[in-house]
Amino acid sequence: MQNKKITAQDIADKLNISRNTVSKALNNTGNISEDTKMKVIQTAFEMGYKNFSQENKNITFKNKEIALFTTNMPNSSHFGSKFLSGFEKKISSFGIKLSIYIIREDDLLSRKLPSNFQTELIDAIICIEMFDANYSNFICKLGIPTLFIDCPTTKECPNLKSDILLMENYNSVYTVTKNLINNGCKNISFVGDPNHCQSFYERWQGYCSALLDYNIQLDKSTCILDNDSNPYSDSSWLRDNIKKLDKLPDAFICANDFIAVSLVNALKSINISIPEDTLVCGFDGSLEAKIIVSQLTTITIPSYDMGNLAAELIISRIKDNSTPFKTVHVKTSIDYRESTGFNIINTL
Repeated sequence: MQNKKITAQDIADKLNISRNTVSKALNNTGNISEDTKMKVIQTAFEMGYKNFSQENKNITFKNKEIALFTTNMPNSSHFGSKFLSGFEKKISSFGIKLSIYIIREDDLLSRKLPSNFQTELIDAIICIEMFDANYSNFICKLGIPTLFIDCPTTKECPNLKSDILLMENYNSVYTVTKNLINNGCKNISFVGDPNHCQSFYERWQGYCSALLDYNIQLDKSTCILDNDSNPYSDSSWLRDNIKKLDKLPDAFICANDFIAVSLVNALKSINISIPEDTLVCGFDGSLEAKIIVSQLTTITIPSYDMGNLAAELIISRIKDNSTPFKTVHVKTSIDYRESTGFNIINTL
């Protein structure tokens, strides 16, 4: 029996919104909120709406090739590994090839393409960990369909002419911060450079908004916000910065799991216990963090599914590069563990 064809009305019924709103979101037209647009696109993808699934299956992509640009090759401890697995599986089902290019420091500075990159042979570009604003704009000017997985901050790159796929950052960090406050934490520190990339900035904004909504004055002197030229992965550097704080924060919200792991090691080196003396939360749900700090509270990214969605978005862009650019957020989940006193927080 043939599966029922999913329509815009089905999506509208699922979300309890009008069919017209669904149409505007899918076509990126009209005046609707980014949150509504994100929900519609994600629901359409999950339900198998034709623009994201069946329609693509009827297209031949023989000899198509997508180039992956990255400054850091994804590995087993990075969300990029699972992301790449989901992405490759999806595009290979259409017969699309993937080539990987590492963008070196001198490429960034001189704004040049890798020596073995041939523009005329590439049908689309996907960028992972490409946070240099000038180079990102340079890529967009090539005229090749492009998708950024995270990107430079919108302050640095306000008009990036590309589709952008992000994990949901703001609401999840807001919720964790709110729950920490409700459990008695008043002095909460943020650790990480908010301007490192758009996702870090959105996490910082979620943290700041929670403090504001609970009438807690933002005090940057309790945070570690140095620019990312500093060695956040070096626990001794973090230890020295913790010692400079006027007092030990009740909790630390870290911009990602790798910073959280370094922070935990730094705290342990000066005999500060978690969760007895302070609390720690990361972001990513990375395998390495889980191995090193098994009880780290974190915000988990559905990396594999995100890779799958990235493939759908970039295939759609290859089909038609004239449609308005999209920014899509993929929902994350909070995993409360012992590093934030999870037994208390989970009772909320």
